[in-house]
Amino acid sequence: MLSDSRLTIHRLAEGGDSNAFAIDVRTGLSATPKALSPKYFYDELGSRLFEAICWLPEYYLTRAESEILRTHSDEIVSSIDGPVRLLELGSGSAEKTRFLIEALLSKQPQLHYLPVDISDSSLELSSQRLLRLYPGLRITGFAADYFTALQALADRVPTDPGCRTVTLFLGSNIGNFGRDESRVFLRAVRKLLRPKDALLLGADLKKSPNVLIPAYDDALGVTAAFNLNLLTRINRELDGNFDVKKFRHRATYNAELGRIEIRLVSLEPQIVNVRALDLQATFDEGETLRTENSYKFDLELLSAIARDTGFALAKTWSDRDRLFSFNLFVAERQGLRETGMPVSPELGI
Repeated sequence: MLSDSRLTIHRLAEGGDSNAFAIDVRTGLSATPKALSPKYFYDELGSRLFEAICWLPEYYLTRAESEILRTHSDEIVSSIDGPVRLLELGSGSAEKTRFLIEALLSKQPQLHYLPVDISDSSLELSSQRLLRLYPGLRITGFAADYFTALQALADRVPTDPGCRTVTLFLGSNIGNFGRDESRVFLRAVRKLLRPKDALLLGADLKKSPNVLIPAYDDALGVTAAFNLNLLTRINRELDGNFDVKKFRHRATYNAELGRIEIRLVSLEPQIVNVRALDLQATFDEGETLRTENSYKFDLELLSAIARDTGFALAKTWSDRDRLFSFNLFVAERQGLRETGMPVSPELGI
């Protein structure tokens, strides 16, 4: 644990990520059909490739999200009565979060910010940068997966009766959960909150496949490189022998399920060895390896998800082209139904 007068970081993921990666790769390559979690996209190269994706003309999400925050941060903050503390799940660089931090610090002199990120180094770097920019900020960070962090928050950070908790889940990450998984995850968030606390949930909106598909399959091939880098990571960390040139990136839109589906397609029959796992994976020509699903939403679906997980959808903000949305879920008083055990979140683009 790192601690000084304004910064405390609880390192709860230390040493566990590589073991989890090995377990999940074994499970995914042994499954039918084969699949890997998009949360493993983000090694050092993968993170840099994703930063490049955010600048691509086809990738509307970052621009739409930034437009909403630039235009509506003051209104979002004003929608929540009283002083707040800010919890963010998947904080990353926290660049987008600065809009909300600044709006909150214009309303209250001090702010307790609680970022959660699986990357220890990213969490510390972004926290140090924020503390230099905002003297009124105090940070308690958690280097952990979501469910570990939510339990640690309940155990280690007492609620403040004078503050409401506002939880941020920005980006389009909620779309990477399956339909049942998203509800399990949001119920876990709701258990941490008191009535009238809030969740600001980012959600990508349903739109034409002519807009969606290029966002996940750009002309320059950056997203393809991002996807294929997952195989390179297996080679490097688990002594695999994937030949990246024998796989092709594919992004399609499943209209029935309302989601983008991203896969790697084997271009020929091949056998891949992952020596650290003593695992041999056989691919037929045309066989796919799923690496991400990204669900898209409309207001009816978002309202239903809120009701199912102990929230009420109080307000929605979108960009001028209605490509993306921020949704204020307010915690209600009714109890929550248990519907299953927590699942591992899948993080992706």
